[in-house]
Amino acid sequence: MVHTTDTRKPYSGSKKTIVLAFDVGTTFSGVSYAILEPGEIPKIHGVTRFPGQEHVAGNSKIPTMMYYDKDGVMKAAGAEADGAAIADLAEDDGWLKAELFKLRLRPRSMKLKMNGMRLPSLPRGKGPVQVFGDFLGYLFRCTRNFIIDTHANGAALWQAVENDLQFVLSHPNGWEGAQQTKMRRAAIYGGLIPDTDAGKARIRFVTEGEASLHACVLNGLANDVLSNHAGHGFLVADAGGGTLDISSYAIRGTTPLVMEEIAPPDCVFAGSVFVSRRAREFLEEKLKRSKYGTPDSLDHITKRFDETTKRLFRDKKELQYVSFGSPLDKDTTVGIRAGQLKLTGNEVAALFEPSIEAAVASIRYQIESTGGIVKSVWLVGGFAASTWLFSQLQERLAPMGVTVSRPDSQTSKAVADGAIGFYCDHHVSARMSKFMYGVEFLREFNPLDPDHVARQDRMCELPSGPRLLADAFDCILARSIRVKESTVFTRKYCTEVTSLSTLTVFEVEIWCYRGGDTIPQWIQRQADNFTTLCVVQADLSPLAGSAQPKQSRSGKSYWTIVFSVEIHFGLTEFKARIKWVDNVRTSWEDEIVSGAILCFDRY
Repeated sequence: MVHTTDTRKPYSGSKKTIVLAFDVGTTFSGVSYAILEPGEIPKIHGVTRFPGQEHVAGNSKIPTMMYYDKDGVMKAAGAEADGAAIADLAEDDGWLKAELFKLRLRPRSMKLKMNGMRLPSLPRGKGPVQVFGDFLGYLFRCTRNFIIDTHANGAALWQAVENDLQFVLSHPNGWEGAQQTKMRRAAIYGGLIPDTDAGKARIRFVTEGEASLHACVLNGLANDVLSNHAGHGFLVADAGGGTLDISSYAIRGTTPLVMEEIAPPDCVFAGSVFVSRRAREFLEEKLKRSKYGTPDSLDHITKRFDETTKRLFRDKKELQYVSFGSPLDKDTTVGIRAGQLKLTGNEVAALFEPSIEAAVASIRYQIESTGGIVKSVWLVGGFAASTWLFSQLQERLAPMGVTVSRPDSQTSKAVADGAIGFYCDHHVSARMSKFMYGVEFLREFNPLDPDHVARQDRMCELPSGPRLLADAFDCILARSIRVKESTVFTRKYCTEVTSLSTLTVFEVEIWCYRGGDTIPQWIQRQADNFTTLCVVQADLSPLAGSAQPKQSRSGKSYWTIVFSVEIHFGLTEFKARIKWVDNVRTSWEDEIVSGAILCFDRY
């Protein structure tokens, strides 16, 4: 089986451009790009030189962190912000360190367990979108400088394409439309695109799980599965700083390579940063009676734990050491001697355990939901470099007949490279719906149904006469449904209006239900598992000329309006629209919603 780069088709566009992929991780970030020449096969490049890292050849990742002054002005970012000189200057001038800000974009339905610790404060006058935008802008400027400095005639190349640059932004599997909207706003704030419809259309999104899948194909990790794929599913586990993104696929064709998602993707907060947070909490308790229990000392020891012990840990039977000080640092009552803190292997293993348990539980659920056809797990992402995580997944999944592999190449590059692969190769032809999507409708009141009687306060009467109950849920797209990119889910509805003027601002709510596979009868507006996904508005006033008035029982005029709600869910962005027929001509208003709602008239 040949690699994707050998089978990738030439770029079919009519003019040269560049596609940039930004992987803003919880703890580390990177950028990949491809120069798209008409008729030429695209090649993926990585930005391997950032300010503050010039001495490290080929390093493709920088810390996701920034410093802001007291007025909310960014003063340093990335590798530059991680140096000792900047840390001293920040302390002297009272700068604020911004980190872990990606976690602030998470959906409200995804609960974040911080073990009693809080996310760092945001700079003055800035919200999560603006901080995210500042970091995107920094990555964008670094990328521009790298391309100009690295490629022959780089300045001329950039000038020729800068107004038509294409972008791919990756995000965790659990992020939804609302998060995509925030990321697009951040891209505008950071200066990547103008705030126009044409500018917004230059942004595409891909989940980190799907981007990692393309990266596995790019680096050859998938070759064994691709060469013998009959009845063999596989799972990509992207273990990053904040999230573990789980996606399951099966191969449907090899010439060209076509894959389909075979289970709703999962996303859990089980990344490496939570091991560090648990370590900080553990050390605070262990050293609280020692002179090394001050906040500054704890921060330093935790950082050294991150840089050495956490990365190298492989055997809970062996003693572990955190080297943090000089030979003069000593406190034998807490296990410190010659500048090293001694820990047992079991103590370190316990810091990993909640993340490992969450990973195994999520992977097992995916395997069971696919009927056990998943036989391979590909572990990628920055946290995949942990030998302990890798060995524990191998050991605990072996009884299920599942093998766990990870690429020899740098796994932390997977998402950025894979996002370019997604843009160029587009291997995934069908995805699984993660949740249930539908609209509110009015259900006819049944006086013999106790549930209906209990809801009498929500009853209304149509001009045509029927008594109806509000808050009923009509499912348009159920959970775990295979959705091809060309598939459209449509339901036809009608409503009655007593004034044609209301048609100028007609809108419908689309609801998302996260409570399982059983279709609920009613929308529970205050429940965590029910949220509005998007609002689609339409101007139906053209129907006023053809609508025929009818008489209600009270003698008032009303009009019946018929329309359809369509959901397009096969792409990585949700799209919904209202469609209607106006004098035999089909019309529609649509909305690419990064989270929205379609709602009905209230009678």
